[in-house]
Amino acid sequence: MSGAELGARLRERDLTAAPAALNLVENRSPAARAEVAALLAEVAPARLGGEAPAHVVGVTGPPGAGKSTLLSTLAAAWRERGRTVAVLAVDPTSKRSGGALLGDRARIEADPADRGLFIRSTAAGERLGGLAPATRAAAQALAAAFDVVVIETVGVGQSETEVAEAADTVAVVVQPGSGDALQFIKAGIMEIPDVLVVTKADLGQVALRAQRDLQAALGSLGVRGTPVLAVSAVPPPSGIGALVDALDAHRAGLDLPAARTRARRLGALADFVAEHGERGLRALGGRRTAERRLAEQDPGLEQPALLRALEAWEGPQGS
Repeated sequence: MSGAELGARLRERDLTAAPAALNLVENRSPAARAEVAALLAEVAPARLGGEAPAHVVGVTGPPGAGKSTLLSTLAAAWRERGRTVAVLAVDPTSKRSGGALLGDRARIEADPADRGLFIRSTAAGERLGGLAPATRAAAQALAAAFDVVVIETVGVGQSETEVAEAADTVAVVVQPGSGDALQFIKAGIMEIPDVLVVTKADLGQVALRAQRDLQAALGSLGVRGTPVLAVSAVPPPSGIGALVDALDAHRAGLDLPAARTRARRLGALADFVAEHGERGLRALGGRRTAERRLAEQDPGLEQPALLRALEAWEGPQGS
């Protein structure tokens, strides 16, 4: 099935097209590039009559913080509210072997008979930033068909900031008693979260202390309005409904067209650098010049079209 046909099925909210669409998006061969572009063109704002309906949620945090366990409970809560959910779980790639365990999918509990929940694990590969090379395109494709698209990033710390450029709302997950609040201040990523989540609230005072520490950390940085929620996935779960509400509230306050346009442009720039390197970027006149070039493009253009615009541009030296 062609990329355009898969895109049309996603545009009609045919969830059964998701596996084949992701197989195509993850195909990095030169021959697949045109098909991926055709798929994304079918789910671009121009074809949809506006931005894709899904809420794209980034979930990130240190290894062992309980992201996958939290997602199991979150996905169940979304399904209880009648929302379809797609989860893109990005697993780290071994620098030694080049392989990835792709175990996040196994850690997220799901009913195999539930057709409204789709989970896919992908390998991060050599690309920094916590995202797999095809993650942005996959999220854009699935956002046309699902109500919620979750990007769960590898727990690698500071380089996870890229998820903030791909998601509408970012939830940073920490566990109590681990010193993560201070580590976040040092790493400089406290500006990323739209919602901060302390897991294992069933531990009691240690979880409340972590919640207070994070609130103090935000205050020390002058960050206001970011909710800090303590949740527990231990049955019966607690705080999950409040977390869903907080995520919804952030999405409701967004200028979604502006946020999505920015995400597509940053994605095109990231793809350009991944393919052509910093030398290619310098040939365009540098990052700021490339960003200005992208800002001149139609806001509704999909990511591959923006990438082609950069590749076709000769830059200041050639103009």
